Amino acid sequence: MSGSLLVVEALTHRYGERTALDNVSFQVGKGEIFGLLGPNGGGKTTLFRILCTLMQPTGGRALMDGGPIDRHRIGVVFQSPGLDKKLTVLENLRHQGHLYGLSGSSLAARMMELLRRFGVSDRANELVEKLSGGLRRRVELAKGLLHRPELLLLDEPSTGLDPLARRELSDYLETLRKNDGVTVVLTTHLMEEADRCDRLALLDRGRLVALDRPGALKEQVGGDVISISAGEPEQLREKIQKRFGVQPTVVDHTLRIERPRAHEFIPDLVEAFPGAIDSVSVGKPTLEDVFIHLTGHRLGVDEP
Repeated sequence: MSGSLLVVEALTHRYGERTALDNVSFQVGKGEIFGLLGPNGGGKTTLFRILCTLMQPTGGRALMDGGPIDRHRIGVVFQSPGLDKKLTVLENLRHQGHLYGLSGSSLAARMMELLRRFGVSDRANELVEKLSGGLRRRVELAKGLLHRPELLLLDEPSTGLDPLARRELSDYLETLRKNDGVTVVLTTHLMEEADRCDRLALLDRGRLVALDRPGALKEQVGGDVISISAGEPEQLREKIQKRFGVQPTVVDHTLRIERPRAHEFIPDLVEAFPGAIDSVSVGKPTLEDVFIHLTGHRLGVDEP
């Protein structure tokens, strides 16, 4: 990719006998909002820690502008809160600025600029412990951006946020990209958050199973998705396969069929097996469906 800011080449990491990352490679373009999507234990956290320079990989490398990742050029917002609750908003930002060699009037101006941008300037002198989860997340973002990083790394940024705060966070990231040219890499397991990324890397069992735009990933699913609840899903799966020549799959005791124009197929399906089907639903493919299509299990299933 021309204009790539971040390049990950054959990244591999092992914890003893367990392989957490298995030969993962991808590139992130400048100004892109790039998502890492996968279940807990799928490799997201290990990859994030390597990109943050908190650990060295067993093999492969991660490059920024062709060289090692420079800690002064990245901003990091971890999933776990990184603010001191007993300090005020300004005190938290001031200490962060000192870590990066910022001080005086330039630091003060930068702090107020970010607090105004994220709508918390009126809470500057309040203790962090008095802020809501959404407001704390805004301060976390301001803290991560204080030193004007080129690359912002976010680990599950919507954790603990209500739907409105999640949408606001997405708007903030879009503003950062447009106004400041900041490149964003985030980990997530939330479909709504993943859908707003420019591109997604799907990780499962430490491997990269897909990489593309959210819309293009959904196109990999063969049509609509039919979900069927039944008392004996395995038996019904065999009967449907024999009767209609389709290949249903069973995921968490639910039958799934991928089929174009599914609404036309459902009446025939229900009529063919009266009493065997408890409920049936149909919908357009989601990223969850893409993940099931590629891996055979849901995103919510933790890997060992």
